[in-house]
Amino acid sequence: MRIAIGTGAVILVADQASKWWVLGPLALDQRLFVPVLDPYVNFVMAWNTGINFGLFGSDTAWMRWVLIAVAVGICAFVIHWLIREGAPRGMQFATGLLVGGAIGNVIDRIRFGAVADFLNITCCGFRNPYAFNVADISIFAGAALLILLSGRDGQKTGPAGGK
Repeated sequence: MRIAIGTGAVILVADQASKWWVLGPLALDQRLFVPVLDPYVNFVMAWNTGINFGLFGSDTAWMRWVLIAVAVGICAFVIHWLIREGAPRGMQFATGLLVGGAIGNVIDRIRFGAVADFLNITCCGFRNPYAFNVADISIFAGAALLILLSGRDGQKTGPAGGK
């Protein structure tokens, strides 16, 4: 469990520090666009009131709290599952990525009413219209790792190694 807690804490700090810098000293919320390695990497301010790619986005207060409750519920479920299954290190790491990122975005929803997204990466002639943040990357990586690692045979899945 220490791996999950440590990983989650590192991700949470990195996410919130990057958002502090982007909204504070960089003032991206006022500038809206800052070229970094244009056209490949740019900072573009976006306030996401929904989930990935703005799905289920809404400016209503109740939807904000629904999304917060869903995120906290998923975190609680994954942590409970991790503890119950006695997950190996890789699963603990993946859980830390997912939970740390989710909590980072929950903090944004509580503080700002929306998630602060600012990274825009474009490649190969395709202009990406979406922005994301450190938490989003972490959630995606954590969920993908949990899926990949959960079906592996031969891993310890319970206190006695059995199911």
